[in-house]
This record gives sequence, structure tokens and C-alpha cells, in this order.
Amino acid sequence: MSIFRFQSVRLQWLTAVLAMVVGGSVVIGPWRSCSADLAGPTASDRNITKIVTLFLQARHLSRRPLDDEISRRGFKLFIEALDPMKVYFYQSDIDEFRKYENQLDDMLKQSDISFAYTVFKRFLQRVDERVATVDELMKGNFDFTQDEELITDPDALHFPRNADEARARWRKRLKYDLLVLEADKDKKDKDKEKDPRKKIEQRYHSFARRMHMFGDSELLEMFLTAVTTGYDPHTTYMSKETLENFRILLRLELEGIGAQLQDRDGKTMVAKIIPAGAADKAGQLKEEDQIVSVGQGADGEMTDVVGMKLADVVKQVRGKAGTIVRLGVIPAGSNKIVTYKITRAKIELTDEAAQSKIFETGTKANGKPYRIGLIDLHSFYMDMQAAQRNQRDYRSTTRDVRHILEKFNQENVDAVVLDLRRNGGGSLIEAINLTGLFVDRGPIVQVMGASNRVDHYDDMEPGMVWRGPLVVLISKFSASASEILAGAVQDYRRGLIIGDKSTHGKGTVQSLLDLGREMSENRPGAPELGALKITQQQFFRPNGDSTQMRGVLSDIWLPSVTDYMDISESDLDYAVEFKQVPRGDFHPSDMVTPEIVAKLRADSKHRIHESKDFAKRLKRIELYRKQKAKKGVTLNEKQFLAERAELNAQKEDEKLIEQQAKSDDSIQRDYYLDEVFDIAAEYVKALRESKLARAN
Repeated sequence: MSIFRFQSVRLQWLTAVLAMVVGGSVVIGPWRSCSADLAGPTASDRNITKIVTLFLQARHLSRRPLDDEISRRGFKLFIEALDPMKVYFYQSDIDEFRKYENQLDDMLKQSDISFAYTVFKRFLQRVDERVATVDELMKGNFDFTQDEELITDPDALHFPRNADEARARWRKRLKYDLLVLEADKDKKDKDKEKDPRKKIEQRYHSFARRMHMFGDSELLEMFLTAVTTGYDPHTTYMSKETLENFRILLRLELEGIGAQLQDRDGKTMVAKIIPAGAADKAGQLKEEDQIVSVGQGADGEMTDVVGMKLADVVKQVRGKAGTIVRLGVIPAGSNKIVTYKITRAKIELTDEAAQSKIFETGTKANGKPYRIGLIDLHSFYMDMQAAQRNQRDYRSTTRDVRHILEKFNQENVDAVVLDLRRNGGGSLIEAINLTGLFVDRGPIVQVMGASNRVDHYDDMEPGMVWRGPLVVLISKFSASASEILAGAVQDYRRGLIIGDKSTHGKGTVQSLLDLGREMSENRPGAPELGALKITQQQFFRPNGDSTQMRGVLSDIWLPSVTDYMDISESDLDYAVEFKQVPRGDFHPSDMVTPEIVAKLRADSKHRIHESKDFAKRLKRIELYRKQKAKKGVTLNEKQFLAERAELNAQKEDEKLIEQQAKSDDSIQRDYYLDEVFDIAAEYVKALRESKLARAN
């Protein structure tokens, strides 16, 4: 069975994290003008384009040709990737580019990607012009008493027709930026003492600097992905750098120093030291230190990295375990450069691994509290390369969760809550094997490819590691492999699905085609050409329904602002349509019945109605929905600050969204989880009463 990979909702964020040693983000900083390091399409770029073009047509689920429709989609998506808010290009630029709109398919078949360079070079020109406009406008005054509005819905905007129209739009944009800083000035910020105008100037100068540092491989990746996502949102081209980061995500392990770096004001800063990593054990490198040079080995030449692209700094810092890297560092609070020697080591990304904790709630008939075991699972990870090499002890979600469940059994846990709210997917094999820990033998998922043949993948291992009450906690961020597990649990009536109204709704299967290996037929020494992550199949639940577009519906709904965010599969361009196949051969259990669900749902609804915390959340949700419906934002300072004060009341839900969008190595109990635990405790009680009734 091949190893499939599912597109993760959080993949783009996580890949950016890993591109910075083991984490990080790019923040604002000053820009020093420099020319783009774009040599033009290389022979390798043309070869990659040829391979991707062939694979798209021959191996995609749709088997559709690379035609004018795909050309138009790729054109649209590439322009949107560069200028989503229509603030850089002129309408005349778009009109000029439009002559290629129906020609990209023919150009790509000839391995011609000159269109990408034509557009990107014009983009750099416009970025420089807009930065000059920012500098000019920031020297003047802004009237915040005017009743004017900034349009925030890109669909309601057109590209500016001329320089005056562009300038007027940027004047409003800068007013908005200043108002946001004014509204948030009480927040803790390292730059809170900085002149707001300087901060905003640096923001756009930093963006320009990063764009001018864009490389050929990055442009190729962006352009080819614009075309591939014209087939469906999850078919993407990965450069060799992105591919390596992708593999790191799956195996939850990399080799380096264990530090999170940031590009801040054009400087490479240490944002975080990873506990138990090489830098942490060495004890010299600290947060807020600046890295100014990097040397390889005990006596290799030191390379100046000031002003260097962060990804390139990362390449120099990252390396094989056991090798030495020397860092020229300006410690925080100092202006003197010191040199630290660190021996690289393997670093486990434990924040992404399964976490667990036991909570107590309510009171059982014997007077003791119910014990609820919570497993927080962010992804279905697996060290694919180690598995392909048939290594016995490769990293695996199923192995980690099995260990947790065995511990829960020893600790006499009454119910298990599997939290998938932040889980955007992962390995299909792991989704099947992990589900098998909770169900006996039978089909877990059905899969159909372009030939319309339906195959089913079963849990082949008899028995269950956890036989007791199970709750699966979901949100709109729960996608792909998460939906396989949730769908199977629901179809087998093995446990309750609680949370948002539905999961994300991604029901397609991607294969990762290493282009170099594919073209060399896996011979040693294959060239590194990146990979095509391509949709080749659609998966279906045991009951025959696809999760595509619809997701898995919850049994019990808990209010959440994520329910109203446009982050579902159905919100994406060119998504695969929903389908159904015949029901698989499986036998549901009696762990979930309509009567039990109805009772638990009613009791939960009553508790939520009586809860002050949920009442506040519902008000914030309604406020969010009203704000979302607006196409613009006022630039009148008095009105803006009043509306912003209302929005600031959403901070708790914003924290929830932030937690769901990124990793956190701690499990925090809050009123939302309290309600989940109350449902779980009542579920335990209802099952016991049901068994007694049947016995009698």
C-alpha cells in the first residue's frame, strides 16, 4: 500500500515555521534597495516544469488536460498570490498580462515559464513605487475626522487605474494602519516605544526587501502551484527546500541547533531556544541574541549573514547531527560580537507529538469524580522515510497514542477525549491504524481513483486498546485524516463527535511524487527536483459518504467563532465535488444511540444557556458575524476606536483561534473543555444505565 499524504490546513504555517530552523516568523524591518536575484529560468526549472506538466495530466484524479480553462485559473491564482488586495499592480498591468490568460497551458507544454518572470519583475517595480508613496505620505498629515472607508473585501475592489488612484488607496491603507496601532498601543510590544509612522514605514520597506530577495526556485514554486491548484486546492509543487521541511513535519525531527530564528529589522534574531536542544544544552545562545555570522566546523571561515535572507541563514545553521557550527553573536543588551561553538544534534519537535492529561469532573455514584483522559493530537505524523527503509522503531502517531491509552487503562480513566480541533491531517496509514485502536476489525476508509474503482482499507488488528466511552472533539480546522477517524468513529457508533457544526470537509487523497526519484526510477543519486503533491484519489467513510465539501457533522454542537470563518473546503477555489459510493461491510456497535445523543444534547444546551462564559462567547460570535458581513472599515478615528473596542471583547475567542492554528505544548482547561468533560461524564453514566436496562 502506498503512503499518502493529506493537505494540512496548517501546512503553510508549519512549513514557514520549519524553514526557520525549528520555528519562527518573518516580521517587519528596514529595507535596503537591492536587485532581485533572478537569473531567469534555468535548465533545471524547465525540466521541472516539463515533468510537472506531464504528471498533472496523467496522474491527477480528474484526468483533465492542461487546457485553456486551467490556463485562466492559473493566471488568476498567480496574480492573486502576488497582489491579493489589489494595491500594487495597475489595471493597465493586468490588461497587458491578460494576453497570456489563455496561453499559459501552451507555454507550459513547451516548458516556458517566462510569464512568471514578466509579471514578477513588474511586481517588483510596482512594490518599489508603492514604498516611495508610503515614504511620501508618511511625511504629511492625515485627517482622522473624515467619514471615509477602506474597502477590505478584495472582490469589491478593482486594480487602480493610475498613480493618483493608487496613491488615494494607499493613503487610506496607511490611515488604517495608524488607527490599528493607536487602538493596540496598550498591548505589550517590543516596539511599543517606536514612532508608529516609523513602524509602518519599516513594515513596507521590509516587505519590499523580502520580495527583492525572492529567488528563482521560490518564483517557480509560486507559479507552478498557481497552475496546479487550478486542478484542485491541494495539488501543489514543492521546491526541494519546501520538500525537506515537509518531511521534517512528518517525522517530527530535524537536525540542527534547536533555535527559533526571526528576521527582525533585517537582522537574524533568536526568538526561542528549544528545550533540550543543542543550543539549550550548550547554554550560551539566548533569546533576543542577534546572529551576525556563521562558520562551519571548528575552524571554517565565518560568513557574514547580516541582511541575508532568513531561509539562507537557516541553511547554514542547520546541519547533520554531530557536526559543529560556529555562530558570531551579539548578545542581547551588548554591542560586542562573541563566537559560540555548538555541536548540532537531532531535535524532536515534541510540541507536534500527541500530548495527554487526565482531568477530574463531576461525581460518580461511589462519590469519586469521573476521570477523563484527554489526548491532544495536532497531526497524524509518521517518519515516512524511515518507514520506507523498514526501520522498526520509526516515529508514529499510532505508537504514541497506543502508549497513552495503555497508561489511561492503568490509571482507570472513565472516558477518553481525543482533541482534533487543531489537527489538519497527515498520513493515511496513521489515520487507519489509529482508528483501529478504538474499533475492532472492519473498513476504516474507502478510496476511489480516476478509474472509479473503490478499494477499502481495513483495521486488520483484532481488538481495541481503548474499549470505553470515547469523545472526538472537532472544529473547522479538523481536516483530512482527522475526518477519516471522526467519520469512522461516527459510522461505527463508537463514540460522540463534539464541537463545531462540522469538520473542514477535505475528502481527497494526495500522493507525494518526488520528481527526481520518479524520473530516475528510484536509482541512487537522483537529482533533487522537489516534489509534486498531487490529488489522485477521493476517500469515503465506511457508510459510503465522502467528507469532501460536507465534512463530518457533530453529534453535539458547541458554540465557536470558527464555525463562521471562511476556512472550509467549500470556501476554496476549484475544490473537488462531493460524491458517494456503496456502503462498506461493517457492523456498528451500540455505544451511541439516538436516545443517548438526544439526552446529552439537551442537557448540554441547557448548561450552555445557563453559562455566563458561553453567553459572552455567543455575543462575541454575533459581533464577529456582523463585522464579517461588512465590506469595509471606517477611517473616522472616533468611530474606528469605538468599533475596535467592541472587537477587543473577542480576545478570548481570538486566543482560541490562535491556539487552534499553532502548536502549544500545554493543555489548558477552560469553560469550553469543562463542558466537554461534563458531556463525557454524562455519557459514561448514560452508557452504564443503558447496559443495566438491557441486562434487566
